[in-house]
Amino acid sequence: MTKRKIIKTNRGDLDYSRKTLIMGILNLTPDSFSDGGKYNDLDSALKRAEEMETAGADIIDIGAESSRPYSERVSAAEEKKRLIPVLKEILKVTTVPISIDSYKSSVMRAALEAGASIVNDISGLRFDEKMAATAAEFEAPVIIMHIQGRPENMQDNPSYQNLIFEVKKYLWDGIKIAKEAGVKDEDIIIDPGIGFGKKQVHNLQILNRLESFKELNYPILIGTSRKSLIKFVNKNEVNERLFGTAATVSTSILKGANIVRVHDVAEIKKVAVMTDAVKWEGNHGR
Repeated sequence: MTKRKIIKTNRGDLDYSRKTLIMGILNLTPDSFSDGGKYNDLDSALKRAEEMETAGADIIDIGAESSRPYSERVSAAEEKKRLIPVLKEILKVTTVPISIDSYKSSVMRAALEAGASIVNDISGLRFDEKMAATAAEFEAPVIIMHIQGRPENMQDNPSYQNLIFEVKKYLWDGIKIAKEAGVKDEDIIIDPGIGFGKKQVHNLQILNRLESFKELNYPILIGTSRKSLIKFVNKNEVNERLFGTAATVSTSILKGANIVRVHDVAEIKKVAVMTDAVKWEGNHGR
Protein backbone atom coordinates (compact mmCIF):
# COMPACT_ATOMS: atom_id res chain seq x y z
CA MET A 1 0.00 0.00 0.00
CA THR A 2 1.46 3.38 -0.99
CA LYS A 3 1.95 5.74 1.94
CA ARG A 4 -0.37 8.74 1.64
CA LYS A 5 1.56 11.87 0.73
CA ILE A 6 -0.21 15.14 1.41
CA ILE A 7 0.40 18.83 0.83
CA LYS A 8 -1.92 20.75 3.16
CA THR A 9 -3.28 24.10 1.97
CA ASN A 10 -5.91 26.59 3.07
CA ARG A 11 -8.14 25.23 0.29
CA GLY A 12 -7.82 21.56 1.07
CA ASP A 13 -5.31 18.72 0.94
CA LEU A 14 -3.38 17.77 -2.19
CA ASP A 15 -2.73 14.01 -2.24
CA TYR A 16 0.16 13.01 -4.52
CA SER A 17 0.65 9.46 -3.27
CA ARG A 18 -0.69 7.80 -6.43
CA LYS A 19 -1.49 10.77 -8.64
CA THR A 20 0.48 13.47 -10.40
CA LEU A 21 -0.83 16.92 -9.51
CA ILE A 22 -1.56 19.28 -12.40
CA MET A 23 -0.63 22.93 -11.91
CA GLY A 24 -2.27 25.17 -14.50
CA ILE A 25 -0.43 28.33 -15.56
CA LEU A 26 -2.22 31.68 -15.60
CA ASN A 27 -0.03 34.62 -16.62
CA LEU A 28 -1.38 38.10 -15.92
CA THR A 29 1.45 39.61 -17.94
CA PRO A 30 1.87 41.45 -21.23
CA ASP A 31 5.20 39.77 -22.02
CA SER A 32 5.28 36.09 -21.01
CA PHE A 33 6.94 33.95 -23.66
CA SER A 34 3.91 31.81 -24.51
CA ASP A 35 0.70 33.63 -23.65
CA GLY A 36 1.75 37.19 -22.78
CA GLY A 37 -1.21 39.56 -22.99
CA LYS A 38 -3.75 36.77 -23.43
CA TYR A 39 -5.16 36.77 -19.90
CA ASN A 40 -4.18 40.14 -18.47
CA ASP A 41 -7.71 41.48 -18.20
CA LEU A 42 -10.16 40.36 -15.55
CA ASP A 43 -12.77 38.64 -17.73
CA SER A 44 -10.29 36.52 -19.69
CA ALA A 45 -8.35 35.60 -16.55
CA LEU A 46 -11.50 34.47 -14.72
CA LYS A 47 -12.67 32.46 -17.71
CA ARG A 48 -9.28 30.79 -18.04
CA ALA A 49 -9.10 29.95 -14.33
CA GLU A 50 -12.53 28.32 -14.47
CA GLU A 51 -11.60 26.43 -17.65
CA MET A 52 -8.46 25.05 -16.04
CA GLU A 53 -10.24 23.88 -12.91
CA THR A 54 -12.95 22.21 -15.03
CA ALA A 55 -10.23 20.57 -17.14
CA GLY A 56 -8.68 19.00 -14.06
CA ALA A 57 -6.14 21.43 -12.64
CA ASP A 58 -5.31 20.62 -9.01
CA ILE A 59 -3.57 23.98 -8.52
CA ILE A 60 -3.69 27.26 -10.47
CA ASP A 61 -0.40 29.15 -10.55
CA ILE A 62 -0.78 32.90 -11.11
CA GLY A 63 2.09 35.14 -12.14
CA ALA A 64 2.07 38.89 -12.73
CA GLU A 65 5.70 39.35 -13.75
CA SER A 66 7.31 37.46 -16.62
CA SER A 67 10.39 35.40 -15.76
CA ARG A 68 11.24 34.48 -19.36
CA PRO A 69 14.89 34.96 -20.37
CA TYR A 70 15.89 38.63 -20.70
CA SER A 71 12.53 39.85 -19.39
CA GLU A 72 12.41 43.20 -17.65
CA ARG A 73 11.69 43.44 -13.94
CA VAL A 74 8.60 45.23 -12.66
CA SER A 75 8.12 46.95 -9.33
CA ALA A 76 6.33 45.28 -6.44
CA ALA A 77 3.65 47.96 -6.71
CA GLU A 78 3.01 47.16 -10.37
CA GLU A 79 3.01 43.44 -9.71
CA LYS A 80 0.43 43.81 -6.94
CA LYS A 81 -1.66 46.09 -9.14
CA ARG A 82 -1.81 43.37 -11.81
CA LEU A 83 -2.24 40.48 -9.39
CA ILE A 84 -4.34 41.23 -6.32
CA PRO A 85 -7.66 42.42 -7.85
CA VAL A 86 -7.69 39.45 -10.24
CA LEU A 87 -6.66 37.00 -7.52
CA LYS A 88 -9.55 38.11 -5.30
CA GLU A 89 -12.05 37.47 -8.09
CA ILE A 90 -10.49 34.13 -9.08
CA LEU A 91 -10.81 32.96 -5.48
CA LYS A 92 -14.57 33.56 -5.76
CA VAL A 93 -15.02 31.33 -8.83
CA THR A 94 -12.58 28.49 -8.08
CA THR A 95 -12.11 25.95 -5.31
CA VAL A 96 -8.57 24.65 -5.97
CA PRO A 97 -5.49 26.03 -4.21
CA ILE A 98 -3.93 29.08 -5.86
CA SER A 99 -0.16 29.41 -6.01
CA ILE A 100 1.56 32.73 -6.64
CA ASP A 101 4.61 32.92 -8.88
CA SER A 102 6.63 35.72 -7.31
CA TYR A 103 9.95 36.28 -5.53
CA LYS A 104 8.91 39.50 -3.75
CA SER A 105 7.80 39.17 -0.12
CA SER A 106 5.53 42.23 -0.22
CA VAL A 107 3.68 40.80 -3.23
CA MET A 108 3.47 37.39 -1.58
CA ARG A 109 2.18 38.86 1.69
CA ALA A 110 -0.61 40.70 -0.14
CA ALA A 111 -1.52 37.55 -2.07
CA LEU A 112 -1.55 35.32 1.01
CA GLU A 113 -3.63 37.87 2.91
CA ALA A 114 -6.10 37.80 0.00
CA GLY A 115 -6.39 34.00 0.24
CA ALA A 116 -3.67 32.50 -1.96
CA SER A 117 -2.40 29.10 -0.87
CA ILE A 118 1.12 28.38 -2.13
CA VAL A 119 4.38 30.32 -2.53
CA ASN A 120 6.16 29.64 -5.85
CA ASP A 121 9.56 31.37 -5.78
CA ILE A 122 11.79 31.07 -8.87
CA SER A 123 14.76 32.27 -6.82
CA GLY A 124 14.56 29.47 -4.27
CA LEU A 125 14.11 32.09 -1.50
CA ARG A 126 17.27 33.99 -2.51
CA PHE A 127 16.16 37.27 -4.13
CA ASP A 128 14.18 38.51 -1.11
CA GLU A 129 15.37 37.48 2.34
CA LYS A 130 11.87 37.94 3.80
CA MET A 131 10.20 35.37 1.54
CA ALA A 132 10.78 32.33 3.75
CA ALA A 133 9.55 34.06 6.90
CA THR A 134 6.47 35.33 5.05
CA ALA A 135 5.59 31.80 3.92
CA ALA A 136 6.16 30.47 7.44
CA GLU A 137 3.95 33.15 8.97
CA PHE A 138 1.03 32.08 6.77
CA GLU A 139 1.88 28.35 7.02
CA ALA A 140 1.90 28.22 3.23
CA PRO A 141 3.58 25.48 1.20
CA VAL A 142 6.71 26.76 -0.57
CA ILE A 143 8.07 25.78 -3.98
CA ILE A 144 11.85 26.22 -3.94
CA MET A 145 13.25 26.46 -7.48
CA HIS A 146 16.81 26.42 -8.76
CA ILE A 147 18.03 29.29 -10.90
CA GLN A 148 21.52 30.34 -11.98
CA GLY A 149 21.60 34.13 -12.26
CA ARG A 150 18.44 36.18 -12.70
CA PRO A 151 15.85 36.19 -15.51
CA GLU A 152 17.51 39.19 -17.19
CA ASN A 153 20.89 37.39 -17.46
CA MET A 154 20.36 33.70 -16.67
CA GLN A 155 20.82 32.56 -20.28
CA ASP A 156 24.14 34.37 -20.76
CA ASN A 157 26.16 31.18 -21.23
CA PRO A 158 25.18 29.28 -18.06
CA SER A 159 27.80 26.75 -17.00
CA TYR A 160 28.27 24.03 -14.39
CA GLN A 161 31.13 21.87 -13.17
CA ASN A 162 28.73 19.19 -11.92
CA LEU A 163 25.17 20.03 -12.98
CA ILE A 164 23.11 17.65 -10.86
CA PHE A 165 25.21 18.15 -7.73
CA GLU A 166 25.09 21.96 -8.03
CA VAL A 167 21.33 22.08 -8.64
CA LYS A 168 20.70 19.74 -5.70
CA LYS A 169 23.04 21.77 -3.48
CA TYR A 170 21.16 24.99 -4.35
CA LEU A 171 17.84 23.32 -3.57
CA TRP A 172 19.16 21.86 -0.32
CA ASP A 173 20.45 25.26 0.78
CA GLY A 174 17.02 26.72 -0.07
CA ILE A 175 15.39 24.04 2.06
CA LYS A 176 17.62 25.04 4.97
CA ILE A 177 16.66 28.72 4.50
CA ALA A 178 12.99 27.74 4.58
CA LYS A 179 13.25 25.54 7.65
CA GLU A 180 15.36 28.03 9.60
CA ALA A 181 12.62 30.62 8.95
CA GLY A 182 9.98 28.27 10.33
CA VAL A 183 8.58 26.61 7.21
CA LYS A 184 7.44 23.10 8.12
CA ASP A 185 9.13 20.16 6.46
CA GLU A 186 5.86 18.95 4.97
CA ASP A 187 5.31 22.35 3.34
CA ILE A 188 8.40 22.18 1.10
CA ILE A 189 8.34 21.37 -2.64
CA ILE A 190 11.40 21.44 -4.92
CA ASP A 191 11.77 22.39 -8.60
CA PRO A 192 15.07 21.95 -10.51
CA GLY A 193 14.15 24.90 -12.70
CA ILE A 194 14.03 23.74 -16.31
CA GLY A 195 15.12 26.65 -18.51
CA PHE A 196 16.31 28.90 -15.67
CA GLY A 197 20.02 29.40 -16.18
CA LYS A 198 20.54 26.24 -18.19
CA LYS A 199 21.60 25.31 -21.69
CA GLN A 200 19.30 22.87 -23.47
CA VAL A 201 21.66 19.97 -22.82
CA HIS A 202 21.44 20.81 -19.10
CA ASN A 203 17.64 20.64 -19.27
CA LEU A 204 17.78 17.23 -20.96
CA GLN A 205 20.26 15.96 -18.38
CA ILE A 206 18.04 17.08 -15.51
CA LEU A 207 15.02 15.31 -16.99
CA ASN A 208 17.09 12.19 -17.63
CA ARG A 209 18.40 12.13 -14.06
CA LEU A 210 15.34 13.45 -12.27
CA GLU A 211 15.18 10.36 -10.08
CA SER A 212 18.31 11.54 -8.27
CA PHE A 213 16.37 14.52 -6.88
CA LYS A 214 14.17 12.09 -4.96
CA GLU A 215 17.11 11.73 -2.58
CA LEU A 216 16.17 15.12 -1.13
CA ASN A 217 12.88 13.51 -0.06
CA TYR A 218 10.51 16.32 -1.04
CA PRO A 219 7.78 16.41 -3.71
CA ILE A 220 9.23 17.41 -7.09
CA LEU A 221 7.67 19.95 -9.43
CA ILE A 222 8.67 20.11 -13.09
CA GLY A 223 7.83 22.90 -15.54
CA THR A 224 8.66 22.14 -19.19
CA SER A 225 5.46 23.43 -20.78
CA ARG A 226 6.04 25.00 -24.23
CA LYS A 227 9.65 25.84 -23.32
CA SER A 228 12.49 26.34 -25.79
CA LEU A 229 13.82 22.91 -24.87
CA ILE A 230 11.09 21.54 -27.14
CA LYS A 231 12.07 23.84 -29.98
CA PHE A 232 15.69 22.72 -29.50
CA VAL A 233 14.70 19.09 -30.10
CA ASN A 234 11.62 19.25 -32.36
CA LYS A 235 12.12 22.67 -34.03
CA ASN A 236 8.58 23.63 -32.99
CA GLU A 237 7.49 27.22 -32.48
CA VAL A 238 5.81 28.10 -29.21
CA ASN A 239 2.23 27.32 -30.33
CA GLU A 240 3.24 23.90 -31.66
CA ARG A 241 4.87 22.41 -28.59
CA LEU A 242 2.04 20.36 -27.08
CA PHE A 243 3.41 16.96 -28.13
CA GLY A 244 6.91 17.83 -26.98
CA THR A 245 5.49 19.04 -23.68
CA ALA A 246 3.53 15.80 -23.34
CA ALA A 247 6.69 13.73 -23.86
CA THR A 248 8.62 15.66 -21.22
CA VAL A 249 5.71 15.45 -18.78
CA SER A 250 5.35 11.70 -19.18
CA THR A 251 9.10 11.20 -18.82
CA SER A 252 9.17 13.40 -15.72
CA ILE A 253 6.33 11.50 -14.05
CA LEU A 254 7.98 8.15 -14.64
CA LYS A 255 11.24 9.51 -13.22
CA GLY A 256 9.70 10.93 -10.06
CA ALA A 257 7.88 14.23 -10.65
CA ASN A 258 4.86 14.73 -8.39
CA ILE A 259 3.58 18.04 -9.83
CA VAL A 260 3.69 19.25 -13.43
CA ARG A 261 3.23 22.92 -14.29
CA VAL A 262 1.52 23.30 -17.67
CA HIS A 263 -0.41 25.64 -19.96
CA ASP A 264 -2.54 22.95 -21.69
CA VAL A 265 -4.34 21.49 -18.71
CA ALA A 266 -6.97 19.37 -20.45
CA GLU A 267 -4.51 17.66 -22.77
CA ILE A 268 -1.73 17.15 -20.23
CA LYS A 269 -4.22 15.85 -17.64
CA LYS A 270 -4.87 12.92 -19.99
CA VAL A 271 -1.13 12.37 -20.41
CA ALA A 272 -0.64 12.39 -16.64
CA VAL A 273 -3.53 10.00 -15.94
CA MET A 274 -2.22 7.51 -18.51
CA THR A 275 1.35 7.79 -17.25
CA ASP A 276 0.20 7.40 -13.65
CA ALA A 277 -1.58 4.19 -14.64
CA VAL A 278 1.65 2.80 -16.10
CA LYS A 279 3.67 3.99 -13.09
CA TRP A 280 1.38 2.74 -10.33
CA GLU A 281 -0.86 0.01 -11.70
CA GLY A 282 1.93 -1.41 -13.82
CA ASN A 283 4.18 -1.72 -10.79
CA HIS A 284 1.68 -2.87 -8.18
CA GLY A 285 -1.50 -4.08 -9.84
CA ARG A 286 -4.91 -3.80 -8.23
